[in-house]
This record gives sequence, C-alpha cells and structure tokens, in this order.
Amino acid sequence: MVTYILYALSTFTGFTGIVAIIINYIKREDTAGTIYASHFTWQIRTFWWSLVWAVLGFATMIVGVGFLILAIDGIWVLYRIVKGFLNWNDGKPMSV
Repeated sequence: MVTYILYALSTFTGFTGIVAIIINYIKREDTAGTIYASHFTWQIRTFWWSLVWAVLGFATMIVGVGFLILAIDGIWVLYRIVKGFLNWNDGKPMSV
C-alpha cells in the first residue's frame, strides 16, 4: 500500500515515484505467489509506461501536442493508482 501512496505523491514531487519503483524491484521477489505480486507488476508497468509517455510528451511540446500527451498520461496514471489502491484495499489481485 505504501507504494501506491508514493506513486500518488509523485504527481507532486516526482521523487517519490523513484522511491516506489526501487521498493517494487527490491520487494518483488517477496510477493511471489501472492496477490500482491500482481500489484507490483501493475505498478512497475505503470511507472515505465508513464515515463515513456512523459518523455514523448515533453519532446513534442514544441509542436503543441505534448501538453495533450502529458494530460492523457496523467489521467491514465491517476486511473491506475486509484484502481490498484482499491483492489489492494479489497484484497484483490490486479489483472495484468
């Protein structure tokens, strides 16, 4: 659950997302065989895909579409954080 909070805070700080991804990779093996393994996979994919889209968004700001890409990326990340947090809270695995 801490990692979901760190990812949520990363929208304001950025740094907490890096802390969260480090935790994901360090603790990933400990979650093997549990419902939480799917959450770690979900979070790791969210981090890397969001980073790809953010880089693309910043790179295309000069032509005007970057802001749209960044907005869509932000909404997508928010959706994944909320969905993941709710499933974690309900004790449900993520469908990854």
